[in-house]
Amino acid sequence: MTVQHKLETGDTSLDESQLLETQRAFDSVAADYDGPRGNNELIQRMRITLWDTVHSELSPGARLLDLGCGTGIDAVEFARRGFRVVASDWSPQMVERARARAEASALESRVTAVHLGIQQLNQLEGEFDGIYSNFGPLNCAPDLAAVANECARLLKPGGRMVFSVMGRICPWELGYYALRGRFKRAGVRAARGATAVGMNRHTIWTYYYLPREFYKPFAEHFSLASYRALSLFLPPPYLVDYYRRRRNWCERLGRLDDRWGALPVLRDMGDHFLIVMHRR
Repeated sequence: MTVQHKLETGDTSLDESQLLETQRAFDSVAADYDGPRGNNELIQRMRITLWDTVHSELSPGARLLDLGCGTGIDAVEFARRGFRVVASDWSPQMVERARARAEASALESRVTAVHLGIQQLNQLEGEFDGIYSNFGPLNCAPDLAAVANECARLLKPGGRMVFSVMGRICPWELGYYALRGRFKRAGVRAARGATAVGMNRHTIWTYYYLPREFYKPFAEHFSLASYRALSLFLPPPYLVDYYRRRRNWCERLGRLDDRWGALPVLRDMGDHFLIVMHRR
């Protein structure tokens, strides 16, 4: 079945061809992925929130599994903090970048980079104290229930999971595109099932979630410890130029994120949400 046919018929399931499309999209940007992202203050702010949350949930020396490691920025940071990390990604080019980053940082003894998609966790063996995922790799997983079962198999009882997931309701995105008359783009996160998102002339197949909607497939094996909005009052990372032009104003918005982002109702919105689950 072609991609165009799936779009026309409303088929919302991810098949192997779509997974490969997503893989090719990330392969295509791996070489320079750290450029605009590495210098993006809004991305770094969200990244540090995940780092500090993982660190508060688990002690240095713990063994971590990184789902969708990208170029290995998070894995190397946790290795520096004393953790041992298995860093996995569906993009082989991203895995090579992660491996090179660990070697350049002289941390290859603490970081093992493996080419493994989230949909392939049944191929992974071992036991972990914690599992984390940053900036939405789980939004590309075709079957969250299968992911939940594999995470339960891999995680020790009492283990922790910390995921940064792209949310369904992003007020900034709705307003930004609606004011420009791009109503279809403004509502892209409202779609149910797999949604085609363009990147570098390729397609990433993406699901968007509300926090409780995301948690539901994990509920059998994991208790929900907490969740909070990321980039709710602050603009999303692709509006970093707006942030730079109005840095003082946006820093005030960032303080609102820190203060109110975990409150009921507000925590269900934002560019991403950060969710913490404990293995029963």
